[in-house]
Amino acid sequence: MKLSECASNRVTLPNDWKHMGDGLLVAAAQAGDCNAFGELERRYSGKIVLKAYRITRNWQDAEDVGQESMMRAFTHLHTFERRSQFSTWLTRIAINSSIMLLRKRRRSLEATIDMPMLNGGEHDSLEFRDKRETPEQSYARSQTEAGLREAILRIRPKNRTVVELSAVGGLSIAEIARYLSVSIPTVKSRLMRARKEIRHYL
Repeated sequence: MKLSECASNRVTLPNDWKHMGDGLLVAAAQAGDCNAFGELERRYSGKIVLKAYRITRNWQDAEDVGQESMMRAFTHLHTFERRSQFSTWLTRIAINSSIMLLRKRRRSLEATIDMPMLNGGEHDSLEFRDKRETPEQSYARSQTEAGLREAILRIRPKNRTVVELSAVGGLSIAEIARYLSVSIPTVKSRLMRARKEIRHYL
C-alpha cells in the first residue's frame, strides 16, 4: 500500500473506531484508510520505542527505530496475513530494525578503528579501555571478547540467533519464543546447545 493510495482510497469507520480491535483496524488500513493505521500507530508506537530502547540502550536510536518500524509496517502492511497479532508482527519489525542498527554501528566502529591514517598509511593504534584496568587486564579482556565473538559466529545459525536475541537484544526466553514463533522449551534447548558449541570453539 502506498501513501498516495491511502489518501485516495478511504474506508469510513464508525464513530467509535478508536475503541475497535486491531483486526478491524488492520483490515481497514489494508483497504487504504490512513486513519485506521494512525490509530494502530497511536496504540503501539510508544511500546515499540520501549522495546527498541531495551536493545539499543539509546533513546534517540530507539525513537529512530520506532519511526522506521512504523513506516516499514505501513509499507508492507499488505503482506501481513493476520496469522499472528498485529502487535507481535510490529514488534518483530522493531527488533529486526534494532539489531540491524547495532550491527551497522559495530561495522562502522570497526571500520573507523581499522582506517589507515591519512598522512602515512599506518594504522592508528586506538585503544578503548577502562582506565581502572591495567594493560594486561585490558589485553586479556579484549582477547576473551574476540574469542567469544568468533565462537558465536561459528555456531549453527538457529543457535546463534537465540544468543544474539538474548545477549545483544536483551530479550527474555518468552520474548524470543514469540519472536521466532517457537515454543519456550525450544528456545531453552537452542540456548543450551549454543552454550555447548561456544564452549567447544573456545
